[in-house]
Amino acid sequence: MDTTPNLTLIEDCRISPPPGTVGHRSLPLTFFDTTWLLFPPVHHLFFYDFPHSKSHFVETVVPNLKHSLSLTLRHFFPFVGKLVVYPNLNNSGVIKKPEIRHVEGDYVALTFAECDLDFNDLSGYHSRKCETFYPLVPSLGKAVKKSNYVTIPLFSLKVTLFPNNGISIGMTNHHSLCDASTRYSFLKAWTSIARFGGDQSFLVNEYPPIYDRLINYPKLDEYKLSQTRLETFYKPPSLVGPTNKVRATFVLTRTNINQLKERVISELPILEYVSSFTVICGYIWSCIAKSLVKLGERKGEDELEQFIFTIDCRSRMDPPIPANYFGNCGAPCVVTIENVVLSSENGFVVASKLIGEGINKMVNNKDGIMKDVERWHDPFKIRARKIGVAGTPKLKFYNTDFGWGKPKKYETISIDYNESISINASKGSTQDVEIGLCLPSTQMEALANIFNDGLKG
Repeated sequence: MDTTPNLTLIEDCRISPPPGTVGHRSLPLTFFDTTWLLFPPVHHLFFYDFPHSKSHFVETVVPNLKHSLSLTLRHFFPFVGKLVVYPNLNNSGVIKKPEIRHVEGDYVALTFAECDLDFNDLSGYHSRKCETFYPLVPSLGKAVKKSNYVTIPLFSLKVTLFPNNGISIGMTNHHSLCDASTRYSFLKAWTSIARFGGDQSFLVNEYPPIYDRLINYPKLDEYKLSQTRLETFYKPPSLVGPTNKVRATFVLTRTNINQLKERVISELPILEYVSSFTVICGYIWSCIAKSLVKLGERKGEDELEQFIFTIDCRSRMDPPIPANYFGNCGAPCVVTIENVVLSSENGFVVASKLIGEGINKMVNNKDGIMKDVERWHDPFKIRARKIGVAGTPKLKFYNTDFGWGKPKKYETISIDYNESISINASKGSTQDVEIGLCLPSTQMEALANIFNDGLKG
């Protein structure tokens, strides 16, 4: 039986939709999707309490997950398809648009394994070594080079049993497949089908995905592809250890968030836009900057910091795009500030102001959110320390119940690839927010003290 450190294989599966339910289908990528072609895969990990034996897991959970996943893929066929990219110019000198292609017999790789790691430690909020989580998330599989195109799987799953303690479900998807909104819709469908044994409840209570390419900007498609170095597509990155980093989760309660908002409003009473999201981001961003200064890693007054997050464009397009549109539909919002300002006593307030102004400028643009779309990525060219945001408090990932109850813990593992944080609605209350961080252990300790001290004032 194959093994990896702390992990023993139970079964490797290939899960396809029921025969004859999908057939040959393709879905062209839009420029919203091609933006993510060269980005690292997205890894998510759900921990569920499951105080049962291995035999109970194999007899009940394994067949139910396999059956329900197959039915779900019938409605979300791109998850089982492959990404097809054409790196070479055709005879007319134009790069052909990438697409998601499904043919009969395509499958999702689903692995079941058993683990002897400490379930309660992994599903905690305290600092834990980042590489400990890596065996629990699946890889996408290798890119395959054909004569004039490259294919790569878009989605994979790994379900790991911690006997008599719990279950983890690791998900990996290529970011060009979809954004968090579509991924959440997929999870709602899968968990509903797993609980009820069929897709009737899903079809009655949810809206199936819309595959029509309602976002139609041919010139933007061409422009984005011309700016993308597709020759680097062959080697997608993967998580490797060991590292010197640890993972921890910080919680801002609704009381904390309201206090932060009051602090901003009291200092900037004429500020037009102050939301929970702006103060959450402003606060954690300033805490990160202060932790670097405390450790002596930021000294120059001219050093710049950038905060990058994505704004969902579905409801802001003209005409609006339905919420169940399948794919990516997000615009980057980038805020830049000098480190000396961000790490100052008043840095949180200034950061919240700039983030709010950045959002307000984009969503209330009189010419629409697509105005100056060609310049969306110009700020990325500025030399600065960049911190990205994964997730949104608007999506309730803690509601994903396969029939064993809601998750004990939800982690965004892919923030380990770069300087990113995750922000999600909390397990305890959707009014609270969880912030996931991956940092060197000394910085995490410094940040924890700064984070907690800042909430006492």
